[in-house]
Amino acid sequence: MKKINNLTVVIVTYLTNKRILLKCVESIDKKIKVIIVENSKKFIHKKYFLKKFSNLEVVCTGLNLGYGKGNNFGLDRVKTDYALILNPDIICKSDFFKKIKKFIKGNNKFSIIGCQYSNKTKYLPAGFFDKKKHSIFQKNFFKKNNKLIKVDWVTGCSMLINLKKFKNKKIFDKNYFLYFEEFDLCKSTNEKGGHVYSSGDLKVYHLGFKGSLGSNNLLKEEANKLRDWHWMWSYFYFYKKNYNYLYALIKISGKFFNSFFKAIFYTLIFNKSDRDKYLFRFLGLLFSILGLKSSYRGGQFY
Repeated sequence: MKKINNLTVVIVTYLTNKRILLKCVESIDKKIKVIIVENSKKFIHKKYFLKKFSNLEVVCTGLNLGYGKGNNFGLDRVKTDYALILNPDIICKSDFFKKIKKFIKGNNKFSIIGCQYSNKTKYLPAGFFDKKKHSIFQKNFFKKNNKLIKVDWVTGCSMLINLKKFKNKKIFDKNYFLYFEEFDLCKSTNEKGGHVYSSGDLKVYHLGFKGSLGSNNLLKEEANKLRDWHWMWSYFYFYKKNYNYLYALIKISGKFFNSFFKAIFYTLIFNKSDRDKYLFRFLGLLFSILGLKSSYRGGQFY
């Protein structure tokens, strides 16, 4: 009991579908404190969730902070030594919290442990920044029963954080809005002598792109623009920050010109959907190259 009480779950939401969020919260052990961080001024389902779950707290940020700053906002309110970051489109397996106990005994050396997927997916939950090491890891990953593996990075949809290993609880770089925050965190953690692992014991079911706007069909078009813009902005920023500006330019040059010419092409043939996709990718890269902040928020800049 004491071990599991040293853990808090943080879930960042933004206009998240009630049914999807409900499945996530229902999969969490009722003995564990849960903090829902709503990235807006009002969480419309607040009364429902507070009435249904006695272990739950809801806090609103007042505006859309994005993934990293939203989780920093939630982690700042965590009073336990360990925090589990979950996307709202994550469902924990029935034995998840029974197995997580062994990682929170108090003397663990890990900084971050990433979870693995119980559903079949082509996406890896972890990997390496070195291409050769990652290629070997990728070939062998699905062939093995991966218990605990030391890796360079893990995906941010479900991460166990050992807060004792960090100087403060604002662990994510606030300059990111969407994408690459967890890669950046893992890279800086490794460089500072921390340890990042992926655990096959911690299995989750990931719905994928259902955490916020992606679950609302009426806002799907804006959600796609948001993702395309920020994926490219964060892509360049990550490599500029962690390597250097020239390396980042070389790394993204193909994507930059590809998105530019395809945006023009699809404009000329009146294909609005593909035009928007490549236009917003181009604009995201352009803003990042020029050193402008990650300011696009779906239909407007702030």
